[in-house]
Amino acid sequence: MDKLKQLLLTIMMSMMTAMLTKAADPYTFLDWTVSYMTVAPLGQQQQVIAINGMFPGPILTTTTNRNMVINVQNNLDEPFLLTWDGIQLRRNSWQDGVSGTNCPIPSGQNWTYDFQVKDQIGSYFYWPTTLFQRTAGGFGGIQVHPRSAAGVTVPFGQPEGDYFVLIGDWYAESHKSLRAALDKGNLLGIPDGVLINGKGSFNSTKDFELFTVRPGFTYRFRISNVGIALSLNFRIQEHQLYLVETEGSYTSQQYYDSLDIHVGQSYSILVTANQNASDYYIVASPRFVNLTIYQNITGIAILHYTNSTTLASGPLPDPPSIYDTQFSQNQARSIRRNLTTGAARPNPQGSYHYGNINITQTFQLYNSHPLVNGKVRFAVNDMSYTAPTTPLKLADYYNLTTNVFKLDLLPNKPQNITPTLQTSVISGIYQGFMEIIFQNTDNETVQSWHIDGYAVFVVGYDAGIWTEANRQEYNHWDAISRSSVQVFPNSWTAVLLELDNVGMWNIRSENLQQHYLGQEIYMRVVSPEPSDRTELPPPSNVLYCGQLAYLQPPSPKHHGHSSATDAHSRLPLKRLLVFFHILTWYMLQI
Repeated sequence: MDKLKQLLLTIMMSMMTAMLTKAADPYTFLDWTVSYMTVAPLGQQQQVIAINGMFPGPILTTTTNRNMVINVQNNLDEPFLLTWDGIQLRRNSWQDGVSGTNCPIPSGQNWTYDFQVKDQIGSYFYWPTTLFQRTAGGFGGIQVHPRSAAGVTVPFGQPEGDYFVLIGDWYAESHKSLRAALDKGNLLGIPDGVLINGKGSFNSTKDFELFTVRPGFTYRFRISNVGIALSLNFRIQEHQLYLVETEGSYTSQQYYDSLDIHVGQSYSILVTANQNASDYYIVASPRFVNLTIYQNITGIAILHYTNSTTLASGPLPDPPSIYDTQFSQNQARSIRRNLTTGAARPNPQGSYHYGNINITQTFQLYNSHPLVNGKVRFAVNDMSYTAPTTPLKLADYYNLTTNVFKLDLLPNKPQNITPTLQTSVISGIYQGFMEIIFQNTDNETVQSWHIDGYAVFVVGYDAGIWTEANRQEYNHWDAISRSSVQVFPNSWTAVLLELDNVGMWNIRSENLQQHYLGQEIYMRVVSPEPSDRTELPPPSNVLYCGQLAYLQPPSPKHHGHSSATDAHSRLPLKRLLVFFHILTWYMLQI
């Protein structure tokens, strides 16, 4: 009996330690106000979406395991939602901020996101997912640093400075006008420019972006393509780019003259100010387009040395040949995972041997561009996604699936069916190992795909139609792990992922026009033994809409951050006390 008591005491102390450790994870509280503001990045005034009066929005800086509590006040005249591109939201798709997981924040109201940045480091960005609003802004950078106590060594020296560079194609027309055109079945025309951190080009405006550096010092530049459609080539005049990280993976370190950055992707580079005292061009220019039409669609910023008295001069640094897909594909293959360093954890990135795991599911996802009901749509395996008024996650939780979506209607490979509108949700086998082949059937455009909730191993790229024989080409050793991948024209990209994150996760085109017109699906991952250990319950401040609108309290004011925050911060302590009392009572009985 004494041995049993000793065992129970040991268990109790272990659980107390674990729960107190979780309770000790730090919190950051932020209040963000979303509103319109007027700026003129391309020389003419236009209405953009700002956060706390900033366009782009504030940089979200955090550390591994930190709990983020972000109260978002929507002062727009339409609903609003934010998603956190690349943040995996472990066990918590309730905070994903997409139509399949959340009701949008109504105009004039607020809602509080409450999530933990668990076991991640790196560079990401956030953006608004509703009503084509990303074409008006509302985006900003995310940087996640390792905890000082995590025992992780960053595989490069501390840079002198850390800059975020948000690049993307941009329209001078309002997001409402662009949205109305798409709703009528018209596709977007050529963008009006490329912005760098929300500013126009050095050669066309006085309000351009400038990055100041001290001679001889090294700086980190985190670059995200937050644009709408265009792959962009990034380069700095007379400077090399030393690639070190992409979307949470430390890379094998190597120099590049330029980097192709596709829509939705993020990279970290180191740049050393080792040239003569001067100013230098920083350039983001379109790839895979007709240069005759796009010749003026280039973003230009300035790298300014503190001791410079010379303006940037000469021609812009040359990009790769505009249609050279092979250059971009070879560059993508050259970006490998650094196997010898840890990232969010001390164990090396190479200690996870993904290449030895058996594949349990395979999906071949073909993009297409059909007419459905007489209107232009984009589709996956001939099914164009249509969002229900009730978020999929809520419908699943309240057992409304038959009224909102039907599981596994999407075929796992093309079946040559008549294109149709569907709310496509596939089943992911919990703790299975999934293979997804993104097949780009378009001969001209690069497709970008994003998977929420996961980082995937990008194991292969090639031209033509994928076959099972192409698995012989896969990189089974040091493939980069990331959340957004490119698919080159008339080519395929293969990724592998372990389905260890329970939730309802969005798989979508990052090309915004395609996404808005139906090129997305959802993946439902369910544990056979549901518990808080595998998935968190709905947050206490959950918003209801659609078929569940009757559950929404009449006053939205309770969605302020304080009540939700207090409840979450007290939860581990409450559970600890309950468990302690039960176990103490039981020990007294024996």
